[in-house]
Amino acid sequence: MSAHPIHGVLVAAITPRQKTGVAIDFGAALDLVDFFESHGVDGITLLGSTGEFLHFEPEERSRLVTLVTKRSHVPVLVNVSHSTLDGSVRLGREAMDAGAAGVLVMPPYYFRYSQESVRAYCLDFAEQVKAPVYLYNIPFFTTELQLATSLDLLSTGRFAGIKDSGGNWEHFVALQKVAPVFVGSDTMYSRTCRASLGSSSASAGSISGLASAVPELMVAIDRRARAGEDTAALDALLKDFCDRVLSFPLPVAIKEAAAIRGIPVGPHAAPLGPGEYHRLEEFRAWFREWLPRLMV
Repeated sequence: MSAHPIHGVLVAAITPRQKTGVAIDFGAALDLVDFFESHGVDGITLLGSTGEFLHFEPEERSRLVTLVTKRSHVPVLVNVSHSTLDGSVRLGREAMDAGAAGVLVMPPYYFRYSQESVRAYCLDFAEQVKAPVYLYNIPFFTTELQLATSLDLLSTGRFAGIKDSGGNWEHFVALQKVAPVFVGSDTMYSRTCRASLGSSSASAGSISGLASAVPELMVAIDRRARAGEDTAALDALLKDFCDRVLSFPLPVAIKEAAAIRGIPVGPHAAPLGPGEYHRLEEFRAWFREWLPRLMV
C-alpha cells in the first residue's frame, strides 16, 4: 500500500446542507463536483474537516460518497474517521464498495488518546479495511499523529501515505522520505512542490480546503510550482485569502466564498455572534472585489 498514483491538487470539499435540519444537500454537492472539475482539480476529498463530517449520520455520509463517485471523473478520497473503530471500519468498507480511490483515517476524535493507542487504532483499521489507507493528521482538531508515530506506521507498508495538516516543515521533509504526503496547510504548498523538483521524494500534492472556494488558484500554484516557475504573486493571493478565512471558525468563510460563486451551501452549523456577522459582511464584500484577480 505504500505507492499510489493519486497526486496533485485534491480539493477538500465543503458539504452543502439543506436549509433546515442536519441533512446533506446532495444536489448542491453534485454541482460542486462539476464546479471543481471545470477548474482542473486532480481529485476530490469528501467529508474531511472542511466537509464537516462529524455533523452527518453514517448513512448520509455513505450516500454522498456513492453519488459523488458516480458523478466524478477524477479520483475520490473519503475521510472515514469516526469516534469509534467500528464506525470507521464500516464507513471505510462502504466507501470502497462505492468506488472510492482510497480512504483517510484520523485518530478517533474528541477524546485524547496516547500515541500507543493511536498506533493500535490505525493498524487495526488498516487490517480490517482492504483499501489504500491514508493517515490523516490534523492536530488542530484531534489527537496529533506525532512524527515518530507517523513514521512508524508508514514504515509498515500498510498505508498509502499521509495527509498532514500540522503545518510543520521539518515534519514534511521527514515524512516525504518514506511515503506520499498530501499537504493540508495550503500556504506551504508551493514550497513543498519546489522541494520535490528533480528528486525522488514522495510529495503527492495538496488536499486543500481553500480549493473548495478557489480551486483555480490552487491548481495554478501546483502547475507553476511543478514546472519550476515563479509562484510569488499567486502565493500572495492565497495568503491574503487564507488569512481572512482563518479569522472565522472553519469552514464558515470558505462556504461564504463558495456561495458567492453560485454554490448553494446552506446554513452554517452554529450561529455567529453579532460582531462576527458584521465581519462576515465585510468579508463577502472583500471577496467580491478580490475574486476578479483570479480571472486575469
